[in-house]
Amino acid sequence: MSDVQLLPYADFLGITVVSQDGGSPLLAMPYSEGLNGMPGRLHGGAIAGLLEIAAIAAIDATLEEPDDPRQRFKPINVTVDYMRPGRPVETFARGVAVRVGSRIGSVHVEAWQESPDKPIAAARMKLLIAQKIEDQTEKQEEK
Repeated sequence: MSDVQLLPYADFLGITVVSQDGGSPLLAMPYSEGLNGMPGRLHGGAIAGLLEIAAIAAIDATLEEPDDPRQRFKPINVTVDYMRPGRPVETFARGVAVRVGSRIGSVHVEAWQESPDKPIAAARMKLLIAQKIEDQTEKQEEK
C-alpha cells in the first residue's frame, strides 16, 4: 500500500500502514495483551513506540527515495505528551513533517483511538537524516 518502510520494531508492535493520504502515512497498532500497562490500559511505551515509528514514516514519505529507516534516521530528541489513558483497542497515529532539511527533520505526531479529535498522546521529534551510503561513497570519490 505504501512505499514507506517501517522499522523492525513496528512488526513487534503489529503496526501497519493503513493509508497514505496527502503524503503522510496513517499507521495502526492493533491491541494485544502484550501491550498492557496498568489493568485495562495500553502501555505508555507502546504508545511512544507508535509515535516514533509514525514520525519516522512521515519524514521518510517526504524523501524522493524512501530507504531503510534503520540506516537513514537517528532520533535527536523526542518529547511525548500523554493526554488520555490508552484503552485496549486499536490505536492510530499520523505524523506531520514540520520541516525537512538536508540533515534534520522536525515532526509533530498524534495518536488516537476513537477520533483524531481526541488524541491520547502527541510527540515532537527531531531526526538526523543520514545520507545514503551510495551518496557518501560518491562524495568520497570526488575528493
